[in-house]
Amino acid sequence: MTISLPASIDETAALLSSGAYVADRSLATVLFLALKMGRPLFLEGEAGVGKTEIAKVLASALGRKLIRLQCYEGLDTAAAVYEWNYQAQMIEIRLAEAQGVEDRNVLAKDVFDDRFLIRRPLLQALEPDVNGPPVLLIDEIDRTDEPFEAYLLEVLSDFQITIPEIGTVKAAEPPIVIVTSNRTREIHDALKRRCLYHWVDYPDAERELEIVRLKAPDAAEDLSRQIVTFVQALRERDLYKQPGIAETLDWANALTQLNAVSLSESNINDTLGTLLKYQDDIAQVRGSDAAQILDELKTAAE
Repeated sequence: MTISLPASIDETAALLSSGAYVADRSLATVLFLALKMGRPLFLEGEAGVGKTEIAKVLASALGRKLIRLQCYEGLDTAAAVYEWNYQAQMIEIRLAEAQGVEDRNVLAKDVFDDRFLIRRPLLQALEPDVNGPPVLLIDEIDRTDEPFEAYLLEVLSDFQITIPEIGTVKAAEPPIVIVTSNRTREIHDALKRRCLYHWVDYPDAERELEIVRLKAPDAAEDLSRQIVTFVQALRERDLYKQPGIAETLDWANALTQLNAVSLSESNINDTLGTLLKYQDDIAQVRGSDAAQILDELKTAAE
């Protein structure tokens, strides 16, 4: 069933909420504008703050197909856009030769036929769908090389891809495009100009508590509050990698599995590996930081 795009900022926030995503108004606003204007949305922020989840929730809430291109160093057009089925082409050539076909133009037309084209995510995203244009997630674009980033300019500006052997493939209706970056390197201005931009920051305590209640409902209320307060305090420390929302939820679920109803120095130290991912950070927090934050929690509760 085709679901209409939201007609207002409030409807956009409600759409995300229906998919259990707690968005602030600034995010709902830029997402509404991206959908309304038919522009890609470039989401930048630290890892684990919920950038990828936005695309997943959007596709699910709108009833659209989600097409994900996971970026990595060395990503090329064969993996991201298209490639030819060379084995099938060779078989076609052998069959044509066996039938006495020698005209190279005829052979070229036969082997570069649509049935030999293997569609990768970017090309798939330009194809029509009965449920409406898909949601194309280009995830962690900062991991790719600059030449591939440059290749995306045609896709994001004109929603078309040029295949030398066939011609230009253009989307009848542009897909909904979400581009994410963890900012491990700067993305070129030419690509950013084709998108609307939003920095996805760590949530404040109130919104993070709402997320924990929604995503880790089995956690006790007091425990959830203590977890959020503890994590918020950690983000003010000089850590190599501050915990994101994903880590907060992992920690809440881990402590719930251990039947914890409140934080203690022992269960904090025992479960830090679900919250922090670098040994130097764990060693720092396991020392004086955990005890200090815990004391502050107790003092605040009195």
